[in-house]
Amino acid sequence: RGPDRTHGRCTVVTPPPTGGAARPAPLRPGGADDPMAAPVNAVSAWNVANALTIFRLALVPVFLAALFVGTGKQTSWRLVATAIFAIACVTDRFDGDIARRRGLITEFGKLADPIADKALVGASLIGLSALGELPWWVTIVILIREVGVTMLRFWVIRHGVLPASRGGKLKTLLQTVAIGLFVLPPWGWLRDVAWVVMIAAIVVALVTGADYVNRAVTLRRTSRDRARGVSPA
Repeated sequence: RGPDRTHGRCTVVTPPPTGGAARPAPLRPGGADDPMAAPVNAVSAWNVANALTIFRLALVPVFLAALFVGTGKQTSWRLVATAIFAIACVTDRFDGDIARRRGLITEFGKLADPIADKALVGASLIGLSALGELPWWVTIVILIREVGVTMLRFWVIRHGVLPASRGGKLKTLLQTVAIGLFVLPPWGWLRDVAWVVMIAAIVVALVTGADYVNRAVTLRRTSRDRARGVSPA
């Protein structure tokens, strides 16, 4: 565009940039590892990552059906249930990785992924307790912790993201291995190993649960102080 002369001076008017690529949303702390913390991409919810999440959710009733065949006492069906549980856990690993690598993170995925995770864990624990193979107090403690952390994340969502900690990831690993061992047929020493891993998972769950509470309270307080212009101590 030509010069625009105003009051005898020449001013070059530069048009705003058009057609450029949109700037990606900034990553929040923990965004590289935690789906809840990752920025949402402008892509369709119909993608392979979300398909894996839906598949995992659909496996939950199939897993329960296999677990309860013959009131849980048929070895072959317990092995089938274990295989289904393992497949569901593998999809949990891959859907998040695919979503981050291919830029397929969506609001639907961020909501559906934790729902599928909690459904699988909850169904497994409740099923095992209903069969009398896992005390109900174990199921109640773990589910209260899982639901509590999810509620904490929504409680602070206006103030920031509460990403998964290393302890939380260790808890998930221990919990998954423990449940898988309990789903297997009760073969002597394997059940002893299952109890050792489950107790470790419960201890880590309680410790990290307390850490999540502390971080959530600190995040809200810091956010409110910043909004009031108060420097953190």
